[in-house]
Amino acid sequence: MIPVDLELAARQAAGRPVQVAMVGAGVTGRAVALTLLTPAPGIRLAAIVNRTLAHAERAYAEAGAPSPRRSVTPSDVEAAVERGEFTVTEDPEAVCAAANVDVVIEVTGTLEHAARVTESAIAHGKHVVLVNAELDSAVGPILKAKADAAGVVLTNTDGDEPGVAMTLLRYLRGLGLRPVAAGNLKGMVDHYRTPETQRAFAEKYAQDARKVTSFADATKLSMEATILANATGFRVGRRGMHGPACAHVNEVAGLLPAEEMLAGGLVDYALGAAPYTGAFVVVHEEHPLKRAQLAYYKLGDGPFYVFYTPYHLPHLQIASTIGRAALGGDATVAPLGAPVCEVVTIAKRDLRAGEVLDGVGGFTAYGLIDNAAAARAADALPMGLAEGARLLRDVPKDGLVRLADVARPAGRRVDALWAEQAARWPHEVTA
Repeated sequence: MIPVDLELAARQAAGRPVQVAMVGAGVTGRAVALTLLTPAPGIRLAAIVNRTLAHAERAYAEAGAPSPRRSVTPSDVEAAVERGEFTVTEDPEAVCAAANVDVVIEVTGTLEHAARVTESAIAHGKHVVLVNAELDSAVGPILKAKADAAGVVLTNTDGDEPGVAMTLLRYLRGLGLRPVAAGNLKGMVDHYRTPETQRAFAEKYAQDARKVTSFADATKLSMEATILANATGFRVGRRGMHGPACAHVNEVAGLLPAEEMLAGGLVDYALGAAPYTGAFVVVHEEHPLKRAQLAYYKLGDGPFYVFYTPYHLPHLQIASTIGRAALGGDATVAPLGAPVCEVVTIAKRDLRAGEVLDGVGGFTAYGLIDNAAAARAADALPMGLAEGARLLRDVPKDGLVRLADVARPAGRRVDALWAEQAARWPHEVTA
């Protein structure tokens, strides 16, 4: 296969860039738009979908791009792309069904809406890039199966920690090394943070308070680790991961249980470790001469060695994921098959029967990663299905919320997808 960067250059020179549509124009979406519009070689952000068109138009304006045309139908979008114009629309179906859109980026952070958009894009033969850990961690395996059947790529993105870790892990495997653990660097974890405690921080950085709450309370960390687990086959040593504290990520190999790493691999995180951002991979090497060589190059005495990437830049690195998907048919990070891990729902405070769970980054619950077998044996409520669920009985603070503990809203597509996923892999999920 021709290297992707050369193919990008060739397509650009021939006037045939990868035509991309993005769904969502919040803070993250506008950062992605700025990268793709200023511009990323061989990639053209042809369309942005947002329920408030002014936000989509703002994304183009912030990048200094020509004012976009407003579209309503797929044919409107097709005509704009054909003319080399930019376009915005309120309707995701207008871009999913547009024949000359190659890739759809989902960046809303929603579950129900994103599930419907992703299914539609796949059904219309589009590659899908998920900047959406919430959706991917909940129903990524079944969506990947649907994408495979349709002959398209479904992938999470480079730049987010699962993609950074997976890109590094694949590189190390290509060198003949044996990865046995991988994960994030995390500054702090406090399960009891809420949108109220995070409000000032969110306002300071123009972020959504629920979003930054999910960063602090371990929900997003667990979702990202689940994406990585499902892509590698690595599991967790315990619900919530070990999360050893250390001064530098180089120390993490000596703090994770060796027997668990060697028994099939671990996903985990390093707490408070320099360089404070990015992702790590631990490899294992027993050969004495190879260990001597690695020691010579300052990687330590082994047999476990830490490699890390000291940055994660989702808005910039997404260009690599788009190119790999559209030109090489290669997913940056995607499930191997059956779910390996899940994110389960844990009460953030004492909860009473009749209360309604407010989902990711809310006041009522936080999410923790667990092995899928353990989660199914415990009848755990997936965090991705928690929002809007009404409690049928009391659940104590830090207690596991079970599927039997709640009545979920009727008719949601994400619930149907999760049920289809569980039915497709009953032995793997319940063993």
